[in-house]
Amino acid sequence: MDEEKEALKATIRDALRMIVDPEIGGSLVDLGLIYDIAVEEGGIARITMTTTTRGCPASSFLKEAVERCVSDVPGIEHTHVRLTYEPPWTPQMMVET
Repeated sequence: MDEEKEALKATIRDALRMIVDPEIGGSLVDLGLIYDIAVEEGGIARITMTTTTRGCPASSFLKEAVERCVSDVPGIEHTHVRLTYEPPWTPQMMVET
């Protein structure tokens, strides 16, 4: 079962690479804006994410995009997205590609 959850998490992470931050232009994953992906029994995905700044005008748009994107992943029945600013995002969180 853990292997199945890990595979779902990897699929979710790959799907989230399609969502691009409108200000910086990189994917949310590569920018380090996705803090955590958890998959629970019953196909429940819990995503913890942030934005580049607390007052980001695209916060609602990005949160909704993540929710829609993850909900489209086969095996996911419910998606919960939590927006946090702890820890605050910094450019050092970006993934080198």
